[in-house]
Amino acid sequence: MNTKILFTALLATTIFACGPKPEVPPPPPPASPVATVEQAKATTSVATAEVTEGKTSYENNCAKCHKLYAPSDYSKDDWMPILNRMAKKARLDDVETGKIYAYLSYNSK
Repeated sequence: MNTKILFTALLATTIFACGPKPEVPPPPPPASPVATVEQAKATTSVATAEVTEGKTSYENNCAKCHKLYAPSDYSKDDWMPILNRMAKKARLDDVETGKIYAYLSYNSK
């Protein structure tokens, strides 16, 4: 009886060991420095455009009701609740609010 159990366990181990191995995907090729520089330039230009659009939106929407505060008057963390509260009053959508926050956080202390 013990011999049958031992033989079955040995047979199962052998079959399992000889089974197919899971394939490991090859690592991605390293990024070329040229692609990295081009991606950084594209990201920077998109970020700069968003900050510029945010400044325009800030000046056009917020100055309708009150004086404009300098972005450096508050920290990034301080601007978020202020902006959320004022966005509702000014009827700004999420995209517009995001652009204004990008401008304020980029220039805040």
